Amino acid sequence: MASRADSQVNGEDAVAVRRSAQHAIPMTALLLAASGAAALVYQVLWIKQLSLIVGVDVYAVAAGISAFFGGMALGSLLLGRVVDRVRRPLLFYGGIEAGIAALSVSVTVALPHTAELFATAEAAVGPAAWTIPLALVAVPAVLMGGTLSALLRSLQPLQEAISFVAAGLYASNTLGAVAGALLCSFLLIPFLGIRGAALAAAAANLAVVAGAIALDRMSRPFDVDDRFPPAAVVPGNIPLALVLYSIAGGIALGYEVVWSQAIVPFMSTRSFAFSIVLATYLAGLVIGSALCARHADRLRHPWAAFGFLLAAAGAVALLEIALLGRWLVIVQTQAEAAVLALTSSPLFGMCTRFAVAAVSIVFVPTLLLGAAFPVVIRLTVDARHVGRQTGAVVALNTAGGIAGTLVTGFVLVPMLGLVHALAALAIAASVVGGIAAMREAESGSMLRWATLGTGVLTVLVAVVTPADRLASLLPGARAGTLLFYDESPGGTVAVVENRAGHNRFRRLYIEGVSNSGDAMPSMRYMRLQALLPLVIHNGEPRSALVIGFGTGITAGALLAYEDLERRVVAELLPAVVRTAPLFPANLGAGDNPKIDVRLRDGRRELLRSQDEYDVITLEPPPPSAAGVVNLYSTEFYALVGKRLKPSGLLAQWLPLSTQNDEDTRSLVRSVLDSFPHVSLWTTEFNEMLLVGSFEPLQLDVPRITERLSQPGVATALRQVGIASPAALLALWVTDRAGLERYAAGAPAVTDDRPRIEYASWVRPKEVAQTLPGLLALYEVPPLRGDDEMLRSRMTADRERLMTFYRAGLHAYDGDRPSWREEMRRVMNGDPDPYYGWFIHEES
Repeated sequence: MASRADSQVNGEDAVAVRRSAQHAIPMTALLLAASGAAALVYQVLWIKQLSLIVGVDVYAVAAGISAFFGGMALGSLLLGRVVDRVRRPLLFYGGIEAGIAALSVSVTVALPHTAELFATAEAAVGPAAWTIPLALVAVPAVLMGGTLSALLRSLQPLQEAISFVAAGLYASNTLGAVAGALLCSFLLIPFLGIRGAALAAAAANLAVVAGAIALDRMSRPFDVDDRFPPAAVVPGNIPLALVLYSIAGGIALGYEVVWSQAIVPFMSTRSFAFSIVLATYLAGLVIGSALCARHADRLRHPWAAFGFLLAAAGAVALLEIALLGRWLVIVQTQAEAAVLALTSSPLFGMCTRFAVAAVSIVFVPTLLLGAAFPVVIRLTVDARHVGRQTGAVVALNTAGGIAGTLVTGFVLVPMLGLVHALAALAIAASVVGGIAAMREAESGSMLRWATLGTGVLTVLVAVVTPADRLASLLPGARAGTLLFYDESPGGTVAVVENRAGHNRFRRLYIEGVSNSGDAMPSMRYMRLQALLPLVIHNGEPRSALVIGFGTGITAGALLAYEDLERRVVAELLPAVVRTAPLFPANLGAGDNPKIDVRLRDGRRELLRSQDEYDVITLEPPPPSAAGVVNLYSTEFYALVGKRLKPSGLLAQWLPLSTQNDEDTRSLVRSVLDSFPHVSLWTTEFNEMLLVGSFEPLQLDVPRITERLSQPGVATALRQVGIASPAALLALWVTDRAGLERYAAGAPAVTDDRPRIEYASWVRPKEVAQTLPGLLALYEVPPLRGDDEMLRSRMTADRERLMTFYRAGLHAYDGDRPSWREEMRRVMNGDPDPYYGWFIHEES
């Protein structure tokens, strides 16, 4: 009688415990969503910070991602085993979240201070120095790896629906990551900065801790014993399912590597564009997991379903790339126009454009991959070892993802190109899917045959899709001739030849976005980037550093200045340097032994090398491009200052059309905060040049005249319309006083507040606002040794230049008659190749 009574009590307790667990599901999902959002924020912040330490090349990013996911994989494996022995998993989970908050904020604060330590250590011990920053990132990630297992363990009494519960938690965690990806770019970093964003994420972690404690108090503790009914465990080879899912994780991350480069021609290099792609990727996983969750525990053929989902994801991913074309641009344009009509917001319009591209290329394959998660839980997790086995699933999938990222980025893409790399991944997915499908007990399962058929389709599509499929989709290639195309770990590099009127010119595309070219306007400002600071230098410049090779025109202009003894160029992408022969205006910079080309990013070059220079000229991509803004920050300028000789000059390219006027003011503010003496020069309609120094700049006319008379300098500048000292000095705009008026009240760009990278989309015709405002700052330059004839000629040259700029502003407004009238006045002077180029373009 006593044993029957005990059995009855135990049965009633089991029902109560299960009911308590059921009621806890919504709150548990909410906790994991907040945790996922915080984790994604930390990931974005740390990878951004790592780029400042180890460089913004693809190896640095891959190392950062690997360290983060490696830590999570280790945490999933270790903590998953621990949590199975914990009686109160919710309190254990709260402890994990508290540790994540404390460690993550500490790492965010500490990382920037390791840059010089890393540079010193790398010089001494080589790649072993990478353990310093990467270990910092990996430690908190270990704790993050245990969150899913801990919360799933708290719902263990619902073991008869373990796949449904696990998929729900996975979807919640990933949905939080979607929110984190979007919040980071659109809210946290723009308004709070890097540290502020980390503190906000930590606040979310601490809120989760409070929620876990409250939920624990409302829940009934339980032991793992015979009171709970067994889950519907699928007989079969569980290790095989884990191995296949691990390989699937590698394939999935391999897709992401290819997509990140393939999608750029339809998007932008802005950070929020990549955030939208990441959010779309994660959203596909969320929705796929949620759709399949309710059915996973009742599937008759789970092995076949698992195999089909993997194979179908690969086939769709390859088909979408094979079918890309102008249709996507048309759909993007129509969607953007519709949103603009509703909101009048250029930012919302462009985000819609990016979302259309992301959904068209990324969403469906990730939907299928997300659906595979609850199925693999069904195949691998039994209720008595929820923590350990869920941890193993997540750990092996994550480890596979790391391997897939590295193999795809550093082996498949360089060897096969993007299209064939994707084809190889899709075929591998078909093989993995086929192996899973063949495990199905019922040989006649329709899903089994569908998996095999999908594999055949994938192979056929791979065979008929040309390797240069993506090259033909480049914006410039559609209207010009593709001369060079390279797909490498750092991104795609292409050169396209175009025509405007009678003018032929070539443009350099990096990651599908036009970066520079050899059209006359580009050639003019790039030669001035190098030669203007050398010509106006107070001393006798003997050394110069150019950050950013591009077309090589700026670097090549250094060859024209014969007195230079050392010419150094820092360039991130080897493929960019290989394009140099296609741009004759660079004077052979690509293979000239007088130029030392160092293949590393600019910040890392300054950190590693103790060389000092008379001139450092900065010409990186526009500051609004992802990962570039830290080459325009006050911390970067402080680093530049350490590498300048006492009389050295900074020459900072200032683009006007790539950001809004308020952002240009912040860029100017950063230079003003870093150098006591700053002047502004106009080098082209869309470009200006900031010159900074620690000593007052003396515009000594006889010295400038002598330097301009050097045959190489005279020829190089005459070809771009600068034929005399007066023409060069006519480019002067203002000194520090004028720039202080312009940048008054603007916040500086700093490493912690990289606001330009996350600023609003550039307003239409913004240069028509920024250029006149800057030109209005004009003050007579402080010349020494000048005479009346030079001042008169300089005034005439400046008036001619201002007339040309007025013509350009009329062209922006669509006022062609006024443009022609102003250009007629411009062309009445001496022949000028710069002004004449625009007349030929019009004709």
